[in-house]
Amino acid sequence: MMNRIIFISNRLPITVKTGENGFEYHESIGGLATGLKNYHQQSGSIWIGWMGLADDEITPEDSKLIHQQLKDEYKCLPVFISKQEIDEYYYGFCNNTIWPLFHYFTDKSENDMLTWQSYQQVNQKFFAVLETIIEENDIIWIHDYQLMLLPQLIKEKYPQTQVGFFLHIPFPSFEIFRLLVWREEILLGLLGADLIGFHTYEYVRHFLSSVRRLLGLEHNFNKIDYEGRSILVDAFPMGIDYDYFTQDYTEYVGHEIAEIAFQLDSKIVLSVDRLDYTKGIRERIKAFGVFLEQYPEYHEKIRFYLIVAPSREEADSYIELLKEIQELISKINGKYGTLNWMPIWFFFRSFSQEHLIYFYRHADVMLVTPLRDGMNLVAKEYIASRTDYQGMLIISETAGAASELSEALIVNVHNLDAIAEAIKNALEMPPDEKKARNQMMHKRLQRYNVKFWAREFLSTLKAIVADSNQSILAKDLERDSNRIEHAYRYSQKRVLFLDYDGTLVGFKSIPDQAKPDQELLKLLSDLANDPKNTVVIVSGRDKYILEEWFGDLDLHILASHGLWLRHPQEKEWIMTTALDNDWKESVRPILALYTDRTPGSFIEEKDYSMAWHYRKCEPDMLAVKLGEIRENLMGLTRSTTLGLQEGNKVLEVKDSRVNKGYVSSLFIQHSDFDFVLGTGDDYTDEDLFLSLPPGSFSIKIGINSTNAKYQLRSWQSMRRLLNKLVNISKINQVQ
Repeated sequence: MMNRIIFISNRLPITVKTGENGFEYHESIGGLATGLKNYHQQSGSIWIGWMGLADDEITPEDSKLIHQQLKDEYKCLPVFISKQEIDEYYYGFCNNTIWPLFHYFTDKSENDMLTWQSYQQVNQKFFAVLETIIEENDIIWIHDYQLMLLPQLIKEKYPQTQVGFFLHIPFPSFEIFRLLVWREEILLGLLGADLIGFHTYEYVRHFLSSVRRLLGLEHNFNKIDYEGRSILVDAFPMGIDYDYFTQDYTEYVGHEIAEIAFQLDSKIVLSVDRLDYTKGIRERIKAFGVFLEQYPEYHEKIRFYLIVAPSREEADSYIELLKEIQELISKINGKYGTLNWMPIWFFFRSFSQEHLIYFYRHADVMLVTPLRDGMNLVAKEYIASRTDYQGMLIISETAGAASELSEALIVNVHNLDAIAEAIKNALEMPPDEKKARNQMMHKRLQRYNVKFWAREFLSTLKAIVADSNQSILAKDLERDSNRIEHAYRYSQKRVLFLDYDGTLVGFKSIPDQAKPDQELLKLLSDLANDPKNTVVIVSGRDKYILEEWFGDLDLHILASHGLWLRHPQEKEWIMTTALDNDWKESVRPILALYTDRTPGSFIEEKDYSMAWHYRKCEPDMLAVKLGEIRENLMGLTRSTTLGLQEGNKVLEVKDSRVNKGYVSSLFIQHSDFDFVLGTGDDYTDEDLFLSLPPGSFSIKIGINSTNAKYQLRSWQSMRRLLNKLVNISKINQVQ
């Protein structure tokens, strides 16, 4: 059975407009719509997105009509967004916060709480529409920066679905990304995906760096282990519909366009962009002015066709940009133009794709010099259109496509002299050299076209999910929980050892953020209220925090990995092993030395242990320091009963005689429990798993290797299992 594919993007591949005879439906061409067309046509597949009309501009009856038409005829499911949401979510957060920041225009990026809230709400709207059709084995492919919170929303409620996300714009360096107020929320939103794709490896590196520095999550071969899942981050440079751009569209071109594009007496330099400050249009015009100044022999022998498609014309910054462009053009034309020659021809309008291809084929030089661009498909379209292998592309190194088109002339967009020289070199390059360069780029574009891009992403998504499933399949309790439920139902005396961080909640290093939520407190209370149950929280956290969080519940609490025990009736802490602190005087100087040398680290001194926390440290520096401090501490403790215990971004020195396994075995040995459950998420819980008697149920949260008999993928899965046990308890008590 083939998995159903659900595509989700801000805009549908169909745009709905109001016409004289009702609503008109226009299909998009090129880019994403073309690449995904074959998959979208598969039986059962569907596309979710906004269709172009504001919800409050149409009647409820119109909404139903549009919904039905899109679903039946185009296999699309519309998300209805109000005009206010469009203003705040799209023009606000997406275009005034994310777009400038991700393109390195930090001065233009706004941090507005109102637009952020709207961004959250609209992502929830997309999720609500998806929920009406989602099924367990669906493959969901989400596109672009408008929906970066959606993967997490899906994965939290539907963990078995396969979720992919692709970002079509650059992902900035950590130094830029960290400026975003809601940076952690965005990263966590994206980490709901099983596969996260970018256009280039540079963007992959930036994303992994931000995840590492802001969330403390390491990666191995571009894989991030997070909440029991393995997330792959990789580069998938988007291609074009190569065959489309190699066809002849002369018959679609009118006399006016042909006359403009085809100039026997002039060399043609072409630029095609939409109006946007990231495109480097001003710099391009200035560079052409430098070319005219430095190479006067080309006066009256060259034309620069500057095609700019209108975009966001109502925005003040774009109005100012257009004005500046027009002034620059006027200045250069006034300085160098003659009665018979105008150097720059400015077209502030949109052309059809067929007309653009005609321009491409008659342009001697194509200037693609954005200040920053995720990919820039225009560069690829120009190469593909030149089936004669002539013409030369000049592209800035800050365009994503530059990494694939190394045979083009690559320039620094801010070096106007270098761009002017590149124009001259492109014009004077021998035909044989042009042909050799273009043929190599043609082969690459033909092989890695837009359909190949889509196929590679989807096949990688399926493979990463399959690998993750295979790694846990043998012990996957979620696929076969009947055995533990059956044993729980018919047992008379039970003990449940429950780790906290990473097992019942997602791991958080800041205590206030890690507090148990009301849902968890009720779940634990319900478990403890069953007279057959003994519920034990087993945690590495100190006794004061655990007492604050769970002191009012009828629970046993083992704190500091089992050093301290608190019975629910006695309300006092008992030390399980007699220890002393004489060793601290030897360890403290080493920890203090490395704390001074490693900014961001700090020492936590517990009753009978000392912990060195490094979650907030700079990762590259830490890679060196961590090995040093580990070696020093192990050398100091080698001939003692002390041990070095490593947790989530923490090294802890403690007496090795104290561990979760030792204390849990004391709990069990004098009781006749007929149901024993032990749970945990990291290596500190392995002692617990090994200490449990035969017939016990040990569960590791996560996909790493373990001594536990079973595994669950996430703490959410653990909660679902415990809820099932609570329901069994309630049914048993009623009977």
